[in-house]
Amino acid sequence: MKNSCLLCVLLLIGFFTKSQTVTEKRYIDIANISDSFFINNCQVFVDSTNKLPANQLSQKMWTSLAEFKIKAFIPKAWVTQKVYLQLNLTNTDSVDRTIYFYPGFCFQGFKTYRQLPDNSLETLHDLSRDEGFQPIALPAKQKQTFIIKLDFAKTGITYLLPQIIEEGYLKKYQKILYHRNESSAIVGYLLSGILLMMFFFSMANYILSGKKEFLLNGCYTGCMFLLFFLSTYFDKKSGFTASFFLSYLAFALLIFGTLFYIGFTRKFLDTHINFPLLDKLFFYEQLGLLIILLAFSYLHFFSNNFKLQSWLENTAKITALLIGIVYIVTALLQKNKLLNYLAAGNTILIFFAILSFYFLLHPSTTKGAFVKPVFYYEFGIVSELLFFLMGLTYKNRIELIEKIQEQEAMKLAAEKQLYETKIAVLNAQQQERNRISADMHDDLGAGITSIRLYSELAKHKIDKSALPEIDKISASANELLNNMNAIIWTMSSSNNTLADMVAYIRSYSQEYFENTGVTCKIEIPDHVPDIKVSSQIRRNVYLVVKEALNNILKHAKATTVSIVLKHESAGLTLYIQDNGTGINFEKIRRFGNGLVNMKRRMDEMNIDFLIKNNEGTLIKLHYKLPIQ
Repeated sequence: MKNSCLLCVLLLIGFFTKSQTVTEKRYIDIANISDSFFINNCQVFVDSTNKLPANQLSQKMWTSLAEFKIKAFIPKAWVTQKVYLQLNLTNTDSVDRTIYFYPGFCFQGFKTYRQLPDNSLETLHDLSRDEGFQPIALPAKQKQTFIIKLDFAKTGITYLLPQIIEEGYLKKYQKILYHRNESSAIVGYLLSGILLMMFFFSMANYILSGKKEFLLNGCYTGCMFLLFFLSTYFDKKSGFTASFFLSYLAFALLIFGTLFYIGFTRKFLDTHINFPLLDKLFFYEQLGLLIILLAFSYLHFFSNNFKLQSWLENTAKITALLIGIVYIVTALLQKNKLLNYLAAGNTILIFFAILSFYFLLHPSTTKGAFVKPVFYYEFGIVSELLFFLMGLTYKNRIELIEKIQEQEAMKLAAEKQLYETKIAVLNAQQQERNRISADMHDDLGAGITSIRLYSELAKHKIDKSALPEIDKISASANELLNNMNAIIWTMSSSNNTLADMVAYIRSYSQEYFENTGVTCKIEIPDHVPDIKVSSQIRRNVYLVVKEALNNILKHAKATTVSIVLKHESAGLTLYIQDNGTGINFEKIRRFGNGLVNMKRRMDEMNIDFLIKNNEGTLIKLHYKLPIQ
């Protein structure tokens, strides 16, 4: 009985020993591999304690990879545990051969050990951190066991697909691997290019306008560009750089992008003024996202709590989704066109995010970009940013219009102030003229009148030999008085209408030819336009009329003078016609500078001047300015 029990024990021990012994069937002959070979029956050992030394692995129980029934992603518990693969290779060829081991996607790297005959381990030079391919050399006619310690990236999308690739086939294998979904890569780069153009557009507008909303939108767009471009570039790649991006940098870009996105929204909507409650909510969301990023960074670099790290990542994504929902709800409650642009962009993003989630849960067997979950998410982001740019353009246009209107208002105010200043100056000048004319009338007029009166009295008291000189004094005083009255008339603001000027010229003409033997006929229309006439025009027209009447009386030998004012198409025309001898233009010098001065005065006042012979002398003054 004891012998039977001992035999059973020996048989059981032998069975387990046999199960741990590497058989010929488990060796992979690399001489028969012409391209690549998927190793579905390799042995796996999971060190849940993370404390087992590598030289003790040969004493542990190994399990076939097929027994784990891994369909896609590795179990999440493996991410922070030490996982080892065992490869049993043989080279039946007569020459040394080299193959490449490739574990799958999202590996930071792995260490490869060669098991020596005494079960000790020899560490091979690690070349897997670049792109995830580790060369393994095997001499001819040799059998060797290799143990690979896998270093998983801290992400939930790690594929474990261990393969060995023939050395000459590696380049082709990489080309097929990286370009298997070429249409998806093309779409990814295309969307990245659109984001890059949006980035340059926003930054150019910031440089030109200095508005922070363009800077914040540009930073958000830049983060999304890097996220999409690097996601496309590192798709299906392993190695340290690719795994670092997928496990940490992608999340950091998403957080920073969301922070810039919220900052852009606060500046774009002026939430601190227009939506104080919403502004406070956004502030706490930004603070929460920063805390999440800091906690995520600590867990990623200094902790093995991958479960909490995944929870933080999902929390950040849910927060971003809630922000979009807040925009939509606020837009429904508030009538704000700027908010509508943000709500429309977020609505489209949420719609495509739902499509992306659907394709993630129901993967399609067909190939192409339009069945990939990431395509719909990226397309949603691009559409959202397009609406943001439209909103920025609209706001910039409105602000530009308001700025132009403000500048125009300031310009009009400045012009009004300048006009009022000019009016004040003119009023002051006119008041000074009125004062001077009043002083001249009161003081000089009284003095000249006294001189004239005393000269007339002197005629009756002294002898006849002094009469010519006294007559000259009286005539000079009379002429001086008339000239002074004319100056006072031109300076006085109460005589600034056309009707006043016509009445004065008519009165002066009649008085001028009184007791001269010359008949003066004056024709004035019943209606004289009610327009203002400046003192300069009044003075120069009066002097021209005075010179004309003086020439008629002295040189024309006329008996009749006709002064006619007529309405004509372009304004008013004043005709002065006499029936005298006319004017001899060849002997114009006998009139001195009178005609030249008359022409110059009218040219300065933009009044046409014409003098010609017409059964006597005709002088024509035409006022070109339109009558209002």
